[in-house]
Amino acid sequence: MTTERILEGLARREPAALARAITLVENQRDGFEQVLSHAHGLLGRGGTRRVGITGPPGAGKSTLTEALIQRLRTQRLSVGVVAVDPTSPFTGGALLGDRIRMESVSLDPGVFIRSMATRGAQGGLAITTEEVADLLEAFGFERVLVETVGVGQTELDIARTAETTALVLVPESGDGIQALKAGVMEIADIYVVNKSDRPGADKFRQEVEVMLGIRRGNAFRHVSPHHAARPRADSGTGGRADRAGPPSDGPTVRPSDPWEPPVLATVATTGVGVDELAAALDRHYAYLQASGKLAERRRQRLAARTRAVLERKLRRWLLEATRVEELLALRLDEVADGRRSPYDVAAEILDQVKAGGGATR
Repeated sequence: MTTERILEGLARREPAALARAITLVENQRDGFEQVLSHAHGLLGRGGTRRVGITGPPGAGKSTLTEALIQRLRTQRLSVGVVAVDPTSPFTGGALLGDRIRMESVSLDPGVFIRSMATRGAQGGLAITTEEVADLLEAFGFERVLVETVGVGQTELDIARTAETTALVLVPESGDGIQALKAGVMEIADIYVVNKSDRPGADKFRQEVEVMLGIRRGNAFRHVSPHHAARPRADSGTGGRADRAGPPSDGPTVRPSDPWEPPVLATVATTGVGVDELAAALDRHYAYLQASGKLAERRRQRLAARTRAVLERKLRRWLLEATRVEELLALRLDEVADGRRSPYDVAAEILDQVKAGGGATR
């Protein structure tokens, strides 16, 4: 299908055209930047919200995402999902595990799910994930959910892609202190302790709250006295209703109030706590709007995107319009023998490229 036909199909809101546009962008085939430029002109018009769902493998991200989709669909909201899966070592494609887990919503016409492979990208997202999210927003989806691959402490790209990032943890993830010191703990707007019906969930949730309190200077504000009755995990709120802020239809968010990330308890397989998660997402979006941070985050995202596009163009130019690979091959034996270092060769190649396209002596 030509680029023009893809654009025509997108204008008619044809899911098949959207799927082809995503494939075009993901593989960076001819015309993909034309499609993205067209999509960019449609961004910011429909009030789309981007939500990132991240966390370690086995935390139940896909199951929680599926439950959240079901909740959003009861509100008649259309949902686009980018599920980043591990890369197949044989085909380079996604393993499609997330779409299998979300089978109950995959046939809903108001839901579009696309699996993507990381293809070696670090930070938990494929390189083109944010561009695919742009396509989903331009297509008109009211919510765009981005589920990361689950690589652990380096999974930080999602904070630059989504307006709200939810970090999903599980009580049996091992040493609590190890989980708390992970770099990914620094990026979340909402913390979710999933599988909270399992032993140790209350203790783990309390550890997370203490860690967040240390950063705010009020570490033990949320810690209940040892003689206080513990909330039941099956109460529907996980005992966090008093700490997650006012309900979504409650008082207006004041711009001067700092956002305090709630720690929610969920059981994704039964739907416990999903309503509270949806309400927390609404509150965080209201906070971003009231504080002016929504526009600020969007500007930062666009600035980072422009730099990334520039780097991609420069990399492609180096590989296609110069003799970088040939120059590297000529010097590789010297590097392997220890006669020259990779830094010396890289400097020489760059100097020769600057001098006129990489002519060798």
